[in-house]
Amino acid sequence: MRTVPIRRVDLRGERQTKVGYARLLPRAELDIDAALIAIAPILARVETGSEVDLLDLCEEFDGIRPAQIRVSESAITAALNNLAPEIRSALEEAIRRITKAHLDQVRSEIFTEVVPGGTVVQRWIPVDRVGLYVPGGKAVYPSSVIMNVVPAQIAKVASIAVASPPQLNNGGLPNQTILATCALLGITEVYAIGGAQAVAMFAYGVEGVCEPADMVTGPGNIYVAAAKRALRGKIGIDSEAGPTEVAILADEQAVAGEVAADLISQAEHDTIAAAVLVTTSLDLASAVETELNRQTAATKHSDRIFTALSGKQSAIVIVDSIAQGIDVVNAYAAEHLELLVSNTEEVAKQIRNAGAVFLGRFSPVSLGDYSAGSNHVLPTGGCACHSSGLSVQSFLKGVSFIKYSEQAFNDIAANVITLANAEDLPAHGQAISARFEDGSIR
Repeated sequence: MRTVPIRRVDLRGERQTKVGYARLLPRAELDIDAALIAIAPILARVETGSEVDLLDLCEEFDGIRPAQIRVSESAITAALNNLAPEIRSALEEAIRRITKAHLDQVRSEIFTEVVPGGTVVQRWIPVDRVGLYVPGGKAVYPSSVIMNVVPAQIAKVASIAVASPPQLNNGGLPNQTILATCALLGITEVYAIGGAQAVAMFAYGVEGVCEPADMVTGPGNIYVAAAKRALRGKIGIDSEAGPTEVAILADEQAVAGEVAADLISQAEHDTIAAAVLVTTSLDLASAVETELNRQTAATKHSDRIFTALSGKQSAIVIVDSIAQGIDVVNAYAAEHLELLVSNTEEVAKQIRNAGAVFLGRFSPVSLGDYSAGSNHVLPTGGCACHSSGLSVQSFLKGVSFIKYSEQAFNDIAANVITLANAEDLPAHGQAISARFEDGSIR
C-alpha cells in the first residue's frame, strides 16, 4: 500500500494576516492566460461558423462527431424511459429538496416612497435566455443539471438551454443520465457540445442551430473557465469555476475516518482538486493520515485521489486554537467548508468566507453535492471572499422604476440643477429646466 504524502503546514505560534495565511495554503496552479490563448481560435471559429464547425470541434476535442449538435426530443425522452428506477427516484427527491430551498430565495418587489409623490420601485426581472453548462469529463454530473436548471426555472427564465459534451459510449449524445435529468425537469433544448466551444455557441449563437443566450452558468474545466472570462461582457456568467476544494476545520472530537472520507470525496473529482484539513489536534492529524492511506488504496479512483492529495493544493494544517483555525479558513475562503468542532453553531457565526458551510458530522459535503437542498455551483479559488454560489438571484436583474409627480419634481428641481452645474454638466440641468414653461423654476 502506497503512502499518501499529504503535506503538513504547522501554523502554531504564527500570527498572520489574511493575505499571509492565504499564501501559506496555495491552490493548484492554473495557467488561465495560456488557456485564453489556446481557446482564442475556437471562439473565432464559432463566432463566424456553422453547425459543421461545431461538429468539427466535437470530433477534434471529444473524439466523436454527433449526428447533429441539438439533441432530439425523442432521444431525451428515451433516456428518461431507460433510466433505472432507483436513480430516477433519487433524482426526483434531489429535485424536490433543491426546489424547496430555492423557492425561498425569490425576492419581492421593493416599493419606496422617497418623498410624497416620488417613488422608486425595484423589480427583479429574469434574464431572457440562459445557456447552462454541464460537464462530462472524468465524471457524470446529472446533479449539475438540477443545480443549474432549478434556480433558473424558479427565476422564471423564459428560455433555458443545456449543453454537455458528446460521449463516445453514447453515440455522440451527452450522457444518458444527464439527458434523463433534463427530461425530468422539462428541458427539451439540449446540445451535444462541450468545452469552450459550447460557451462560445451560447454567447454568439449559431444560425439554424442555437440562439444566443444572455447568460452562461455552470462549472467546467479550465477551457470552459477561460471562455467565460473571454466572453464576459457579451454574456453574463456566474463565475469562473476552477477545481473543486474542501476545507475542514476540526478539533480532537472529530472522527478520523469520517474526516478522511470527506477529504477523499472531493479529491475524487480531479487530480488538481484541493483537500485541506485545519485542526488543533496532532492526534487527529496522524489518525487522518493513516485513514487516507487505507481509504485511498481501497477506492475506485485511487490514482486520481492520490495525485490530488499529494499535490501542493492539499494539506493538513496544524493550528494553536479554533480561533486561529477560523482565521485560516476565512483567509482560505474554500468552496466547501466543513465544521467538525464541538461548538459548531458558535463557530459558524464567525465564518465569513466560504461558498457553502457544512455543520457537524451528519452534514458532509457529499450531501450538499446532491440532496441537501443547497446549490453546489459555488465560487472556487478564494472567490468566496467576494462571490456567492448559484441561486435564483443569479438569474434575476434588479431594475428600478422611478415615478415623480409634478409637485415632487418641482420640489427637487433646483437641487438637481445645482448638482449638475457643480459637475459641469449644464445639459443635465437644462433637461430639468426644460420642464418649466419659461425655462426657469417656478
